[in-house]
Amino acid sequence: MATSIFLDVSHPFLQEVFNKRIKARKNRNEVKMIALKRRSSCYHSTISFTVVFSLLLFFTRTTWHPTIRQTTTIFAAAFSTSLPPPLRSASKRQKNAGALGSTTESVVENETRRKPETKTRVHQVRDRCKAASLDAANAIGCASQTSDGKEWWRTPPTERSITLDDPIRVLVAGGGVAGLVVAAACHSKQMKVAIFEQASSYAPYGGPIQIQSNALRALEKINPRVYQEIREAGTVTADRVSGLKIGYKKGVFLGLGKFYNKGDWLVQFDTLIPALQAGLPATVVVDRPVIQQILLNHGLPEGTVRIKSRIANYEELGQGKGIKVTLEDGTVAYADVLIGADGIWSSVRRIMHNLQKGADGFAASGAAGGALNEAEARRMAKDSVLMANGANRRYSQFTCYAALCEHRASNIEDVSYQILLGKDKYFVSTDGGGERQQWFALIREEAGGVDPEPTSENPTPKLNRLLYEFNNKEPGDQNGDVWDSFAHELLLATPEQNIKRRDLYDGSPLLLKGWAKGQVAICGDAAHPMMPNLGQG
Repeated sequence: MATSIFLDVSHPFLQEVFNKRIKARKNRNEVKMIALKRRSSCYHSTISFTVVFSLLLFFTRTTWHPTIRQTTTIFAAAFSTSLPPPLRSASKRQKNAGALGSTTESVVENETRRKPETKTRVHQVRDRCKAASLDAANAIGCASQTSDGKEWWRTPPTERSITLDDPIRVLVAGGGVAGLVVAAACHSKQMKVAIFEQASSYAPYGGPIQIQSNALRALEKINPRVYQEIREAGTVTADRVSGLKIGYKKGVFLGLGKFYNKGDWLVQFDTLIPALQAGLPATVVVDRPVIQQILLNHGLPEGTVRIKSRIANYEELGQGKGIKVTLEDGTVAYADVLIGADGIWSSVRRIMHNLQKGADGFAASGAAGGALNEAEARRMAKDSVLMANGANRRYSQFTCYAALCEHRASNIEDVSYQILLGKDKYFVSTDGGGERQQWFALIREEAGGVDPEPTSENPTPKLNRLLYEFNNKEPGDQNGDVWDSFAHELLLATPEQNIKRRDLYDGSPLLLKGWAKGQVAICGDAAHPMMPNLGQG
């Protein structure tokens, strides 16, 4: 998820690298041909990754007989191997470069490879995350509920012409990443903005976020200062291999196809070269509270976010008269526009689409709908089952264990992101920066499950379950599969108290009901919730 700067083609370092490449060529056409070949290879490998992963997700979510699911996985993997291979490990990259006609093709790759993080850099990343988390918990930069009552949103708008002195007034429900970015975009266009966050403690839920190249460019367009701060805080992940591996020793069906050993690559993909060719910055990973801190400090006026402010209802007042929003504590707010960025159990969406009462649930106290402690997580596991029916959300068939561990991974120099695939589970790991690994263990099972409480006999129930689910020694897991040891490497580096669990829900596309109605719109998980590995940051 690896160097400490963004890499874009305007960066002086990369300009120098590209100049070296151009000088090494007899003419510019050779350089263009190499770019086209690499782009074609990356394009085909991206297709193979998308097709294979879509098939695997579909068949693992379908309640068919396991033999059929396994057979489908084999054919999907066999299909992926028929397409051109993408960027490989460091030793293979040079061979690929030579095959393209010149060893100078490897210059950019070698020059932009991640260098080992220094102790200073490791401490910077970890300490900044801790400091930002503390700021969030203390609501630094947020508005107090005991205000002077002079906030702009307390006054009803009148029929008027929109001017720079009297701009559009926007209320945003939800202070997660989506809400903060939407508010920053509105503020950059001189609109008045306020964010109402339902959380009782503004502590972000979840680990570091990979921000893809296109999302980074969008941030740059919204606010160049925010973009610069993100790039300085981020760790580049696009400079190493990413892709899917088989998690366990895999035979072949009827003697057909390839035999896979645990840890074999099914497909790899490259995000660095296509980004550079398109003039985009390389993908980076940044801690969620750091992103929040940057947006609050550089993207919005102080006091824009008001915590403990959950929307109970809204009423459109008519053409040109704005919208009236009522909070659960009885506070009334007025604006021209309301944007719901309040997560998968969105209150704004419930009202907009006239869903059942309770579809927005008994929300967790953490921002982004995350539980702040184990007791709340247990309650949410049960509540989410009830909320999903009324909210028209669907259970993904997977429960997810996740953690961020302080550990220098054994593959850190070659791999930034990988998925170990199994029959009814998979293990995702990614570089989190600062010599940390973020991992997700997704296991197929019914919704609403909880783990046993820790006891003196079993003080680590979550960890023990995961060590068994991804057992790397004979006789293997409950399917008899012996897993690649990398999952165990990260699990054993993770304290029990750091492991969080939540069931994963997504939703069908809102093709008929839409994302906007009148003066109200929804975005982020409120509009299009998806599995975590499909997002782009």
